[in-house]
Amino acid sequence: MTNFFNLHQHGFVRVAAGAPRVRVADPVFNAERTLEMTRNAASQGASLVLFPELGLSAYAIDDLLQQTALLEAAESAVKELLDATRDLSCLIFIGAPVRAGGRLYNAGLALHRGRLLAAFPKTYLPSYREFYEKRHFSPGGGHVPPVLRFAGQEAPFGSDILLRAEDVPDFIVHAEICEDVWAPVPPSVAAALAGATLLVNLSASNITVGKSEYRHALCKVHSARCLAAYLYSAAGQGESTTDLAWDGQAMIYENGALLVEAQRFAREPQLIFADVDLELLQQERMRQSSFGDAVDFNRPPTPFREVTFRADPERGGDLGFRRNIARFPFVPAQSAQLSELCYEAYNIQSHGLRQRLEATGVKRLVIGVSGGLDSTQALLVAAHAFDQLGLPRSDILAYTLPAFGTSDRTRANAWALMKALGVTAAEIDMTPACRQMLTDIGHPFAKGVPLYDIAFENVQAGARTSVLFRLANQHNGIVLGTGDLSELGLGWCTYGVGDHMSHYNVNASVSKTLIQHLIRWVANEDIFGTVARPILLDILDTEISPELIPGDQSEAPAQLTEDHVGPYALQDFNLFYTIRYGFRPSKIAFLAYQAWRDATTGEWPPHTPEAKRRAYDLAEIAKWLRVFVYRFFTTSQFKRSALPNGPKVSSGGSLSPRGDWRAPSDGNASTWLADLEKIPLESPLGARECRP
Repeated sequence: MTNFFNLHQHGFVRVAAGAPRVRVADPVFNAERTLEMTRNAASQGASLVLFPELGLSAYAIDDLLQQTALLEAAESAVKELLDATRDLSCLIFIGAPVRAGGRLYNAGLALHRGRLLAAFPKTYLPSYREFYEKRHFSPGGGHVPPVLRFAGQEAPFGSDILLRAEDVPDFIVHAEICEDVWAPVPPSVAAALAGATLLVNLSASNITVGKSEYRHALCKVHSARCLAAYLYSAAGQGESTTDLAWDGQAMIYENGALLVEAQRFAREPQLIFADVDLELLQQERMRQSSFGDAVDFNRPPTPFREVTFRADPERGGDLGFRRNIARFPFVPAQSAQLSELCYEAYNIQSHGLRQRLEATGVKRLVIGVSGGLDSTQALLVAAHAFDQLGLPRSDILAYTLPAFGTSDRTRANAWALMKALGVTAAEIDMTPACRQMLTDIGHPFAKGVPLYDIAFENVQAGARTSVLFRLANQHNGIVLGTGDLSELGLGWCTYGVGDHMSHYNVNASVSKTLIQHLIRWVANEDIFGTVARPILLDILDTEISPELIPGDQSEAPAQLTEDHVGPYALQDFNLFYTIRYGFRPSKIAFLAYQAWRDATTGEWPPHTPEAKRRAYDLAEIAKWLRVFVYRFFTTSQFKRSALPNGPKVSSGGSLSPRGDWRAPSDGNASTWLADLEKIPLESPLGARECRP
């Protein structure tokens, strides 16, 4: 049986980037420091370790690079490193000056188990401002000997080399050096198109004010464009400061996302780790047709050379996880990003509605307001859209439609919100119409039997939507939908003449967890004034419920949605990784466990009271994931196939049949349900570890 908690079982590989202390022109000292950090990285499960440019000699030594004594010492230091790392399975990248064909090259050397796998010459040599590399080196983009004889070994030499792990799928590496990524067409572009998923950059890169941000921009965009991981390690402490300074910046990006970065200007050597998701990268490449086209349109005249090695990944035990997994993937964790995202999402919704109103010439909206999250967000968007169009909010016809299960709290909040926003507000009691329908169909409830089945619930949902459509006909308006992405994913919506249908739905691609943040943002920004703020906060604090089962009309609803379909925090997590990346359920469970295993860590939505913080163990994760898989793949696609229009909001995806998601309505979930059997019942330390 495979180890569920092994990284490689789920498509991850652990990589490391180091910024060691160097001593100017002292290869022996530098090799010793490199070896220490390499052993440290290997002991923590790293399969790849990256070091800076010319790390064995130091970078800023100018004409000393052409001294025979220095060059021979560097070559000897490489030989010592090869001998000392025979027992390590990690792939090691070090920088050194090498002589080949009567020329001197700035090279990145790939070492593995005592073998010199390959050598990568620096293609673009900067010779401007403070840089003068063409004085010392030959460019790797010119005539380069195909084989390097160095440190007593022979290895392929050139920028046309890929290193492929035989025993870890998609673990394919290419190296370039510093200036290469600053050039218009970095060598790693061709490497990525040839299959490389891990691009490493051995850099020196002296620091000037503002340069760190620019390096981040280069690595971020390059990793995103190449759909790859990009590892960067720059020279730091110990480099000559004759005319320059060094900050030791190291960082690891994956498809445009920063996974980790080192402390800059540190007094101690820095070694950072990240678990790169190779499966995610390949999924993105498979889905993004333009990447495949680029492969076809930019084939090199000669294919890349491949060198294979065995990564020998650790097969036993839990190495931990060196990667932050957001608990709310539809929502950024950083407050600054969250504010910007909420602004964008809110305005995307509003812009979509404005365009629909202008295109149809309709100047009135009809909306049902329940006092819950979804209708609140839709009403806020409608008010903003009308303001932008210069239309009076009184032409938003808002109705609260109480029935058997409506609580006093939600009814009061619906009325308070409608009044605070200045829309035309009215109430239509749906109880008589629902009773009549139940009588007409011969439902036992009409005869006094307290049977609260699906028919009973959907009579209410259907009656409300039917009334809203007739009101729209009567007032020459359109019905604004309120249902959200989470409900569509779970099929938790009444098909046809129910909350599934409307003329236009601004919430169709907004998850429940994102809606909570959007409402909180509107409240905190006082977009609709201080009167609306406490109402919105109270709506946020109300338990989520369809309110279709009779209760005592108190503040507490008689039924809770999450008791039936699971916590939206988990189900939004499951939905994101299913539709955005197509991950198998067992991998989603692994990720959810990493995100939710500890109740004391991780980001939480700002509206969540401290008392509600909790963890989920694997058993609970698997339980609700099974509910999600069954509902998503088996019972609800026919609802998604007949969705009304609505704007795509999140990069996490939408479920529109005209947009991100197309699937058969008569699907079968057996493949996904079978994969769930790979999930163990407990965490590595026992389920109790994960309890609140």
